[in-house]
Amino acid sequence: MIALVASVLFVLIWSTGFIVARATVPHGAPELILSVRLTLTALLLGLIALKAGQRLPPGKRLRLHLVAGAMLHGLYLTVSWWAVYHGMPAGIMSLLGALQPLMVAVASVALMGERLPGRAWAGLAIAILGVGCVLMPAIERSGVGGIPVLPAVAGLLAVIAMTGGTLIQRGTISGDGIWISGAVQNAGGAMVAIMAAATIGEVRWDNAPLLWVGLGWSVLGLSAGGLSLLVWLVRTQGPTRMSMLLLLVPPLAAIEAWALFGERLGPVQLAGFALALAGVLLGRSQGRQPVAEPA
Repeated sequence: MIALVASVLFVLIWSTGFIVARATVPHGAPELILSVRLTLTALLLGLIALKAGQRLPPGKRLRLHLVAGAMLHGLYLTVSWWAVYHGMPAGIMSLLGALQPLMVAVASVALMGERLPGRAWAGLAIAILGVGCVLMPAIERSGVGGIPVLPAVAGLLAVIAMTGGTLIQRGTISGDGIWISGAVQNAGGAMVAIMAAATIGEVRWDNAPLLWVGLGWSVLGLSAGGLSLLVWLVRTQGPTRMSMLLLLVPPLAAIEAWALFGERLGPVQLAGFALALAGVLLGRSQGRQPVAEPA
């Protein structure tokens, strides 16, 4: 029951990332927003870890946390926001993000020796097809041929970085406390965002109330809450099963955009949501467990 609640809560929180980005970027430079967001999150989780008595992990584990955070929080968020801001359509970026669970599954089998049943691969395929249906109107509006090359490459690299940061969570750092893990990893992500803001970012911050509200939710909900749940789910369920939950994010974000911004939500998208949900449920199902024979 705890795992189910955590999974549902993670998807609900993570799906708001699109809404927050859309609301805040007109009021501040993306790299600057992410720098402030990740720094504040690192400080908040660091204080919680201190109060909980969780200490900094030593040596190699500390470096692995920083690398994981730089990839999962820093590179993924900074590069994907940059790609969208410089011409990558949000629908295409979401479709690239839907490939992340497939990348995690392939890497888990090839690099970590994980064995995935046929229903997991079938569930992935069905869910990715469903995500494609949900994003079809956005893809048709943008047109693949008009995407600038550099943002397209950046978007793909962002998804690869998220894949790497996700896989590291299941390694030797998985025994460290969730709060100190989050603090160090957000600090690693903040370093990347700050460097990006200092080199290629704009200095744009208009102090609009919507910007501060979005920043507050980004720190408390998306980073402190959503990313902590992501790490916990990877540790308890494995990177592949957790990543499948990400396939529900684009359909849910489309529903939120329809409710808040009046974006199109037609029968094809609703069918796509149903396909994505069915695929995720199939892929994450454990199947029948063997029954022990009586002695």
